[in-house]
Amino acid sequence: MKEVSFDGGDAAADVVIVGSGVVGALIADQLAGEGHSVLVLEAGPRLARADVVENWRNFSFERRAGNDFQGPYPQSPPLYWPANDYVHLTGPDAKGFKQGYIRAVGGTTWHWAASCWRHLPVDFTMQSTYGVGRDWPISYDEFEPYYCRAEAAMGVSGPHDPSMQSPPQRSRPYPADMIPWGHGDKIFAEVVNPHGYKLVPIPQGRMVQPWNDRPACCGNNNCQPICPIGAMYNGIHSVEAAERKGAKVLAESVVYKIDTDENNRVIAVHWYDKDKVSHQATGKNFVIACNSLETPRLLLLAANERNPRGIANSSDQVGRNMMDHSGFHCTFLADRPIWLGRGPAQSSCMVGPRDGAFRSEYSANKIILNNISQIHTATKKALAMGLVGEALDKEIRRRAAYGIDLSISLEPLPNPNNRLTLSKTRVDGLGLACPDIEYELGDYARRGYDKACEQLEHIGSLFNAEEFHITTDLNANNHIMGGVIMGADRRDSVVDGDCRAYDHANLWLPGGGAIPSASVVNSTLTMAALGIRAADSISRELAKA
Repeated sequence: MKEVSFDGGDAAADVVIVGSGVVGALIADQLAGEGHSVLVLEAGPRLARADVVENWRNFSFERRAGNDFQGPYPQSPPLYWPANDYVHLTGPDAKGFKQGYIRAVGGTTWHWAASCWRHLPVDFTMQSTYGVGRDWPISYDEFEPYYCRAEAAMGVSGPHDPSMQSPPQRSRPYPADMIPWGHGDKIFAEVVNPHGYKLVPIPQGRMVQPWNDRPACCGNNNCQPICPIGAMYNGIHSVEAAERKGAKVLAESVVYKIDTDENNRVIAVHWYDKDKVSHQATGKNFVIACNSLETPRLLLLAANERNPRGIANSSDQVGRNMMDHSGFHCTFLADRPIWLGRGPAQSSCMVGPRDGAFRSEYSANKIILNNISQIHTATKKALAMGLVGEALDKEIRRRAAYGIDLSISLEPLPNPNNRLTLSKTRVDGLGLACPDIEYELGDYARRGYDKACEQLEHIGSLFNAEEFHITTDLNANNHIMGGVIMGADRRDSVVDGDCRAYDHANLWLPGGGAIPSASVVNSTLTMAALGIRAADSISRELAKA
């Protein structure tokens, strides 16, 4: 075990990682386990699960009913985050790109749904197969072993039955079989599957038995905003594992500057501590593993004499191709009791519209049967009806039993004009330029929205739906992708198939920022697999030294 050199001032390590979310944490865990010295710099604070749970318990009814998933997480006051004007959004679909994420040790997986989907094999060849988007520089078959390793590292439960897998192309089974379905999943599948919608189990980062020092999932149903017992995988689990192997993690350490030498190799990063005292970390290899908004922001902030447009930005692609699975909701009252709210927040999803020749013309979609308890929604509606006493209680029970909430995601295409740049007028609490983002969803996904609405209307008819409603405003799903896009040509890409920066031989930019095709499923497992692939690449470099 090699220790990081750090005396409270400057630091030195074999590998310096910026960002302690799932990607940075998995890399730190692997490389520290191989005996390398690893320093992790995290902009946000260190959190205690018990404190976050207590914050959530003390929430008002209004904040619970409003799905305030960010509120329970305290942020570092000197960083002035999250400030309402930290990210300035413009463009036709600006409102739908308002992201929610956590600056803290362990990252945003503190409050995710733990959905661990793989891309389909064809998602790696969108341009060659459907004539839209971009191809990956690596194939699904090359990448598939990394999916397996990510599933093992995170403890993913998924169906062993190939007919219930999406995709079924696997070299190993899931570490554990699927989380058992509740009443609602079973009833819904019986109704929609004969019509081609194919409701399948969602692969999830949790298990029904204790696993790797995590307890079994007991179905608290508030995975968002916090799993109170730590059964659901969070990046903090990998952070703590890395620390046990010797990694050093420094919280409230905001990196703002990157030094490069005459060969354009990275030689140091500079960070501010919570008192705005500047420090420097030197290393052999460097990883920027912030999310897909903060990574390009840092690379642009760190522009220097050799890299005047920003670190890793000779292609002018840093900050471009910003993506998210823009989403919307469909709600209705079914003609039979469904009783959502038992078990994990999301357990099943319709993947029938996930792929087909239509993708040459319009976006795929996925439709999640949201398993979040309907009691808050039912209560708001019943109170609005003016009911009291026994009538109020009866109506709340009826709506909680019969209420349906479907969460639909669309597939964006990478567009260089969907771009993050640095504000010329706004700075954060440390005096660093805030990000500006221009965003337009595009006709491809809008046509996908229209097709999804047709499907939803049909699904509603299968349940003789009452109070059927489809939202028209698109919401962010916080699956931020792009910004440091991957490709085979350094002229239109930032990183190669190992997430290694074309401009800097010892810099890796793994995670969602590198993803060149969004697919239509949650991106976290793909991000984690990219991190593990990058860790292998770094390990090979360290072995040469």
